Amino acid sequence: MEYRQLGNAGVRVSVIGMGTNQFGGKVDQQNVNAIIDEAIDLGINFIDTADIYQKGKSELALGVALKGKRDQVVLATKACIPTGDGPNSRGTSRYYLNQAVEKSLERLQTDHIDLYQMHRFDPTTPMEETMRALDDLVSAGKVRYVGTSNYAAWQLAKANLLAEFKSQIPFVSEQGHFHMFERQVEKEMIPYCAEHNVGFIPFFPLAGGFLTGKYKRGEAAPAGSRGEQSAYVQGYMTDENYDKLDKLMAWAEDHGRTINELAHSWLLAQPAVCSVISGLTKIEHLRANAKAGDWMLTADEAAEVTAILDS
Repeated sequence: MEYRQLGNAGVRVSVIGMGTNQFGGKVDQQNVNAIIDEAIDLGINFIDTADIYQKGKSELALGVALKGKRDQVVLATKACIPTGDGPNSRGTSRYYLNQAVEKSLERLQTDHIDLYQMHRFDPTTPMEETMRALDDLVSAGKVRYVGTSNYAAWQLAKANLLAEFKSQIPFVSEQGHFHMFERQVEKEMIPYCAEHNVGFIPFFPLAGGFLTGKYKRGEAAPAGSRGEQSAYVQGYMTDENYDKLDKLMAWAEDHGRTINELAHSWLLAQPAVCSVISGLTKIEHLRANAKAGDWMLTADEAAEVTAILDS
């Protein structure tokens, strides 16, 4: 497993990260425990959750599974999206973040969060208030580093400029929607991150499963799969995308690899990407994702794959 710096931070994270939005729900505690143990054995040290995943149950499950192993992982969680009906049970205000971090710490059974991410931009709170609140959490030892998720490039740039001006801790990472068929972040976010050494962390690397090859042109989605009902996955089921997918699968096969591995490795070949967050519900998914961490595309190989996508 390769490890990369988390942007400007001194900490290093595995290039394959683990998304846990199904932990405490579809994945019960026994399986969460087994997955965490296997992840550590495979060298995966970056674990991503959020306070809203399974209404807090993901954090609870991780808290149990990480007992005695907490120092072996870089643990990330998020806050901002509403966790209740109250007018202040959301956002990135000092008021809410101080409550949210305490609840996450309790559920995770830890005294600190390694990477505390703002789950989305909060237009109702001044950036100055958010950055000062986060700086105070770091000073208090409750948070090690801070990051963003689903921000626009200008929002991240302005926030970090404010932090620099006031000598406060900056955002070291941005987690965003990025995969072979979703490349909007290449226009502004990736160039910004590359220029300013902010780590970019793609999520949904497999396009909800479309980039596994399990969905076949002209055939119904497999029973029980996300594509059966998910408008997100179904949106990728076009003739144009199937044409590209066929070429990508053939390219991967020619190189002795799977499309799953190629989807991760292509992302890891992009500028500023430090780790790819891949969700899972089974140990088999974890092992398949981890294999991609041992395959680093050359510049020429990455260019060949991009040419297929651009065709």
